[in-house]
Amino acid sequence: MLNILLFSLLGYLSGSVLFANIAASLYKKEILICSRDNNPGTANAFMYGGFLCGLTTLAGDILKGFLPVSLYLRSVNGAYKPGLFIVLAAPVIGHILPLFFHFRGGKGIAATFGSLLGIFPDMKPVLSLAFSFIFFSLVIRVTSHFYRTIVAYISAMVIMLIIHIPLPVVSGYFIILAAVILKLINSNEEKERFGIQLLWMH
Repeated sequence: MLNILLFSLLGYLSGSVLFANIAASLYKKEILICSRDNNPGTANAFMYGGFLCGLTTLAGDILKGFLPVSLYLRSVNGAYKPGLFIVLAAPVIGHILPLFFHFRGGKGIAATFGSLLGIFPDMKPVLSLAFSFIFFSLVIRVTSHFYRTIVAYISAMVIMLIIHIPLPVVSGYFIILAAVILKLINSNEEKERFGIQLLWMH
């Protein structure tokens, strides 16, 4: 139990470090001021800060999810113990509700990928999410980004259930899914109309 609390706290504090803000100060970019949704995340870092700013943010946001989960699994010899779900979700919760930035964080997408990568060598969960984003971006294109993200996250959940991903991982991802969707709904992002475009009909 102490092990779970320790790595969950580490994950939350790690998630609370907003690398978009750090990268923006390093490269002297005004990401939050320039962006429409004031989101301190990877997409805005690339869009308004440039390639190096975006790359620094992406690396940091993935690592802050990856490291706590990976270290926890190492401490329990890779076993998927029930407490894994808390450790898995903690970095994403930290990113969305960061202690160091008055609980005003980003959407948690890159941090989600980082947390799921933390259970390496099991790649099925992170590939489920990656496949969902690619499918709904390139095959059946869902617009806008707001709806695409929601559809991709829910689809990844369905895939994980179908391919029988272990319960601690599915439970952790479910918490992440709920947190990300709530963040999206309450964000300042412009919510354009829902649309679907079929790639083969263009």
